[in-house]
Amino acid sequence: MVRPLGPRPLAARKALPLPDDATRVLLLAPDPHARFAAVELSREFVVEEVLDGGYGLCTYVFAWDPEREPVQSLTRYLGGYGDLRMRPDLATVTPVEDGVYAVVCDVEWPGGEPVHVAPRQVLIDELRAIEALGFVPSVGIEHEVTFLDAEGAPLTAHGVDYAVGGTERLRPLLRDLRAKLAPLGVESARGECHPGQYEIVLRHRDALAACDDAMLQQLIVRATAAEHGVTASYLAAPQPGQGNSCHVHLSLSPSAPEGFLAGVLRAARALTAVWAPTWNSYVRLRTGPFSPRSLRWGVDDRTASVRVAGTGAGQRLEFRFAGADAQPHLVVAALLAAGRAGIEAGLTPPPEGEEVGTLCATPWEALAALGESKVLGAELVGQLTALLQAELDAGCDTVTDWQRRRGALRA
Repeated sequence: MVRPLGPRPLAARKALPLPDDATRVLLLAPDPHARFAAVELSREFVVEEVLDGGYGLCTYVFAWDPEREPVQSLTRYLGGYGDLRMRPDLATVTPVEDGVYAVVCDVEWPGGEPVHVAPRQVLIDELRAIEALGFVPSVGIEHEVTFLDAEGAPLTAHGVDYAVGGTERLRPLLRDLRAKLAPLGVESARGECHPGQYEIVLRHRDALAACDDAMLQQLIVRATAAEHGVTASYLAAPQPGQGNSCHVHLSLSPSAPEGFLAGVLRAARALTAVWAPTWNSYVRLRTGPFSPRSLRWGVDDRTASVRVAGTGAGQRLEFRFAGADAQPHLVVAALLAAGRAGIEAGLTPPPEGEEVGTLCATPWEALAALGESKVLGAELVGQLTALLQAELDAGCDTVTDWQRRRGALRA
């Protein structure tokens, strides 16, 4: 059940059978906050009813904030809190525990129209558009995660970048993760440079599978960590000066025209809210030494926001914009949309190393810049704007330890 690797057009995706040992099926729909909305059903019910008829999902899944409170300005998704329909994509069948298999779903309105702001549908729409130009993407996603003990302390007292020694407290968890993540096709896993930090890299595959599997990986990592009394944190900045990232390695078949890179660099600032959707995201962008805000590209340069990596058939673009808190489907869709616009406009990238701008430094800048985006649809921009504004409002309504400490210093 290991995923097919390399580029694969949407039409070539194939359904997988539900294995004989499946007793329960977990239907999953990616939401705007990089997590799944889930419903668990019996295998019999899925086979008899859901594969043909779909299954209900409340509309507010695409209008809620991280605390599952409705964002009132997204009225189309609130109203009477009615049902959308989840449509299982059997190309995504994945074991998550004994007898339980996950299936990622598309989501549509009762009349059959796709929900175009659903992150998975946003990506599908962009894939159709770039395939129409004759290109098929291949994507590899690497996520960094911080493992914390029951008291909230990192499981390593220091960075364990490329280390073997120093990871002893992680080994029981990592042993279980190797087995549970095997169906997803892991390329590499290693200690990273900040306390408790680990990086897991998935092998290149079609863009939709890459994003589905990145989220399935996070689901499995979090659940397995919890079984060990450990918290797996995908916070973009665990501490100032630290960063958990979502680096996207992307290539096109046939090879990407120069306009693709140029288009992404041109649109990247306006799309900051996609790469950095939370307050914490901006701590990573402002203080993380390997989370560059400077918009420039370089060959095998990890200090650049876009790194040209690999050689020959393995050459690819590594986009280093996004934090681990970003929604993968939206990140990849935004890259494809921006790159496609660059191809269509016949753009030429700047010389290597030349800075052509910066990502936004604050969420307020990102909110303003998002309205200037020319590559995302109006409905999606409206939804992302409402969600970021809700994030800002919630932060401004909260008293934090930082505020208390600063206030005490004024005495």
